[in-house]
Amino acid sequence: MTKTIEVRNPRTGKFDYVIIPPPPRLLAQQCNRARRAQSRWQQLGVEGRISALQQWKQGILSRREQLTDALVNDTGRLSTTVLEIDSFLASIDRWCGLAPELLQESAKNTSIPFIALQQASVPYSLVGVISPWNFPLLLSMIDTIPALLAGCAVVVKPSEIAPRFVAPLLIALNTVPDLRDILIFVEGAGETGAALIDCVDLVCFTGSVATGREVAEVAARRFIPAYLELGGKDPAIVLESADLDLATSAILWGAVVNTGQSCLSIERIYVAESIFEEFYHQLIAKAHRLQLAYPSVEDGAIGPIIAERQAGIINNHILEAVEKGAVIHCGGKVEELGGGWWCRPTVLTQVNHSMKVMTEETFGPIMPVMPFPTVEEAIYLANDSIYGLSAAVFAGSEDEALTVARQLNVGAISINDAALTAIMQEGEKNAFKFSGMGGSRMGAAGLKRFLRKQAFLIKTNSARNPWWFDVH
Repeated sequence: MTKTIEVRNPRTGKFDYVIIPPPPRLLAQQCNRARRAQSRWQQLGVEGRISALQQWKQGILSRREQLTDALVNDTGRLSTTVLEIDSFLASIDRWCGLAPELLQESAKNTSIPFIALQQASVPYSLVGVISPWNFPLLLSMIDTIPALLAGCAVVVKPSEIAPRFVAPLLIALNTVPDLRDILIFVEGAGETGAALIDCVDLVCFTGSVATGREVAEVAARRFIPAYLELGGKDPAIVLESADLDLATSAILWGAVVNTGQSCLSIERIYVAESIFEEFYHQLIAKAHRLQLAYPSVEDGAIGPIIAERQAGIINNHILEAVEKGAVIHCGGKVEELGGGWWCRPTVLTQVNHSMKVMTEETFGPIMPVMPFPTVEEAIYLANDSIYGLSAAVFAGSEDEALTVARQLNVGAISINDAALTAIMQEGEKNAFKFSGMGGSRMGAAGLKRFLRKQAFLIKTNSARNPWWFDVH
C-alpha cells in the first residue's frame, strides 16, 4: 500500500494537506498514456498547441482566486504569489508568441551543387519536470510550457512540500481535451521523482546540488539528457563609484525577496573599503523597514520559511558565523510565530570565507557584507565558490561594471541591479560550476533544447556522384 505524505502549512506549522504518491506501476502507466498521446499533440502543429495552451490559460484565469489561495497555503506569502502567477501567465503568452518562428523548418542549397538540405526538428516524446518548493508554480512551468510548445508530452512532479497549487491547474486542464492527455501531474517525494526518471526521454530538474548529482547519474545511465538548475551563492560587487542608494535598494530586494528562498538570491556582498561603512549603514536602515507578513498575510513583505528543514540551515549559518566573529546588525535569528518559522532581514559584517554563510547556500534573508581593498580582490572573492549561477555588479558607469562582470565565472550578471533573471528571461545563459548543467532555459534555447535536429539530404538530379564505385 502506498504511504500518504502529510504536507505542512508554513504559516501555522500544521499538517493540513495530504498527497498520495502513485505506485511505480501506476506512474509507468500514466507516463505510457502521455507518450501514446504525444504523437497527436505533435500533429496538431504549433498553432494548434498554442490554441490549447491559451484555452488552459483562460481556464486558469477564471480560477485565479483558487490558485492564489492554494499558493498562499503552499508558501505562506501573498505579494510574491501574485508576482509568481502573473509571471507564469505572461510566460504562456511569451512562448506562444515566440514558438512559430522558433519551430520553422528550413531548406537550403549546400556546398555540393546537386544536394539540397532540409532541416527538421523532432520533439522528445516525453519530458519529466521535477520542480522545487520555493516558487512552486513558476518553477514547475518554466520548462513545461516551452516543452509543450515544442511538441513534447510532459509529466510534472512538484515538490511534496508545496503541492497544493496543482489542484486548480488540473481543474482548468480538464477543460482542454487536447492538453489533458499529454500534461500529467504526479505527486510524491524523492522516490516518485526517481521513478519518473526511469520513464521519460529527457529530465529537467531544479533543486539541490546533491539531488541534482543523483538525477544526472541516473539520466546518464539511461542515456537521456538532463537539464539541471541547482544551487547558487550569488555575489554582489559594489565598486567605489556606485550609487549607494540604488545599490542598497537593489541588493536588499535581491537578497530578501521571497524571504531569500531563491537560487538567484544575493547571498554574498562585497563592497569597496572606502564606502563600506556608509553602504552597510544604509542597508541596515532599509532592512529595518521591512516587516514580516504576520499575523496577517497582508501585513508585510517577508513571508515565513517554507521548508521546516531550511529554518535549521539558516539558523546554523547565523550561529556559526557569530561563533567565528561575525557581527549581527539587524535580524539575526529564526523565530517561531504562530507555528511557522520566520527570519527578519539580517545584515552581518566581520564575515569571511571560513564561514558557511559565505560559502554554502543559505536560502534565507541573510546579507553578509565584506569589504575589499582592490577590484582584483573583489573578483577573486566573488569567484571563490563552487557555485556559478548569477551575480550583480554596481558601478558609476556601465563600462566599469561590465569590465568587472566579464571576469566573473557565472552565467548571468545583473548590472546596477540584482536578480534580473528572475524577471527577464530573454537572455540565454548557462549555469557555471556546480550550479547546473545543460542547455539554457532562457532565450530561444529554452524551447529548442526539447528538439532533436534531423537533416534530410536530398539529391536533386540524376547525375552520378563522383565518389560512387564504377560498377558499369
